Amino acid sequence: MSKAEGSNDAVHPMFQQFFQAGQSMAQGFMAFLNQMPRDGGFTPPAVQLPPQAEALKSLQQEFMAQQAKLWQAMLARSQGGQPEFQVAPEAGDRRFSAPEWSESPIYDYIRQSYLLNARYLKELVEKVPLEDERAREKLRFAARQYVDALAPSNFAATNPEFVRLAVETKGKSITDGINNLIADLEKGRISMTDESVFEVGKNIATTQGAVIFENELMQLIQYEPLTAKVAKRPLLVVPPCINKFYIMDLQPENSLIRFMVEQGHTVFLVSWCNPGAEQGHLGWDDYLEQGPITAIRVVQDISRQKEINTLGFCVGGTLLASALAVLAARGEQPAASLTLLTTLLDYSDTGEIGLFIDEQFLAAREAAIGKGGLLQARELQNTFSALRPNDLIWNYVANNYLKGQKPQAFDLLYWNSDSTNLPGPFACWYMRNLYHDNSLRIPGKLEMCGVKVDLSKLEMPTYLFAAREDHIVPWHSAYQSTRLLSGRTRFVLGASGHIAGVINPASKNRRSYWIHDDVKMDSESWLGAAQEQKGSWWNDWALWIKEHGAGEKAAPKKPGNARYKAIEAAPGRYVKERVV
Repeated sequence: MSKAEGSNDAVHPMFQQFFQAGQSMAQGFMAFLNQMPRDGGFTPPAVQLPPQAEALKSLQQEFMAQQAKLWQAMLARSQGGQPEFQVAPEAGDRRFSAPEWSESPIYDYIRQSYLLNARYLKELVEKVPLEDERAREKLRFAARQYVDALAPSNFAATNPEFVRLAVETKGKSITDGINNLIADLEKGRISMTDESVFEVGKNIATTQGAVIFENELMQLIQYEPLTAKVAKRPLLVVPPCINKFYIMDLQPENSLIRFMVEQGHTVFLVSWCNPGAEQGHLGWDDYLEQGPITAIRVVQDISRQKEINTLGFCVGGTLLASALAVLAARGEQPAASLTLLTTLLDYSDTGEIGLFIDEQFLAAREAAIGKGGLLQARELQNTFSALRPNDLIWNYVANNYLKGQKPQAFDLLYWNSDSTNLPGPFACWYMRNLYHDNSLRIPGKLEMCGVKVDLSKLEMPTYLFAAREDHIVPWHSAYQSTRLLSGRTRFVLGASGHIAGVINPASKNRRSYWIHDDVKMDSESWLGAAQEQKGSWWNDWALWIKEHGAGEKAAPKKPGNARYKAIEAAPGRYVKERVV
């Protein structure tokens, strides 16, 4: 055995060097935590590592042993042997999938050493003594942000793909990357798609219809029928007021709105405004009264139906359910059915978004914008991107700026970049009363529009859809709505995440969904008993909603009526207003 391979004198300093690499990452992370400003932003706990803790000693020893194994594996490779130790990335991690990372011993070592250091830091977080689990969840989140930011794929000196492209293009990729960076600095955000390809109303949000009503907060669109006969009861759709409604109407082949119309429904949709300074005083009650409640009145008038079918998506579902609870307290039951897509009514578990919303954060926001002002679209977009930083931040840093590539045209990512502001009073009330206090689930605790609301007064049949990998609305929390609503409930669990789970076109018939009629059991027991169905949940919903159509009638020949006439063609002006 050579001295480099086996001598204790030679190996020991190496061990110390390898150990120091991981220690430096850990110490840097602790310094990062302890130096973070406590000004109302995301604030993970400041921590100190007890140096004599046995659990930490054991972790450090294991880390040193693994670094030694990695170095021995690199030595074996350099001598033509087969490495017996490998550090593999986590499932779904595509950062190091290019062949350059494994072809070069240097970059292969950089890659594996980083993964080993990252694993060490994540395990270290689990050993730190903390007061409660919420503090640990914050620490985990902060550690992931820190580790992902330090990936060698994010830096020119340690990214072999950058080097290869720079050589192949004779430096042009570097110039292109700098130009991409300058353009994005001018825009104030990272480009995720080729935005020049898309235009709202031209090649996305193209389902034909007309705006038949508008107020300060929303336009109401009525879509043209695509069938000779339609259900007697119309369908009112309330999308989220965060981002734009056209996630439900991207292109004809993946448009949930068009699918609804094709199924023989007269579809009305709320298109929220993108609030500016003049709307900065509006609150939760304004959104209820001027949004779903007004929309229900207009749809009833136009359709001449006392009862209508209703559907809400994400926070649009929360607004819709709240509006129906207000109407129930007033003695009205206008909804023949209620569909909620990836919607929270019980905020016991809000996933990682809830980590941002603590008392310190709320106090700062309430002081700044609680009486008036705007929660800026950029802040919202940055928060959502931080939930999936490798996919929504660092992937584009590497591709756009290091490799000099232009992002591909992708309709969903165009929508993702088309963010909206929120009025400060609305946002603060929502975060305080729902995310923080979880008061909506408690009958009579919240007053909205002058009445006490009680979700148990909603007795209409309900279709609840959740997505199994949703990081914004955890499906277990969405399942809790079965405990709050009194009507007959169908709960359906789809594959994928918050958006891809919902926008799963029936024509492509991809993925799966799970169904089971008994929603009295807890969520895990329900999943254990559920049957997997191949394809899109859209078809299941289409059969369900058809039962609540109250028969058929001839499709309307024109939108609106004598009182509510067409104002402009869909998708309308409001959805086209972008935040610059």
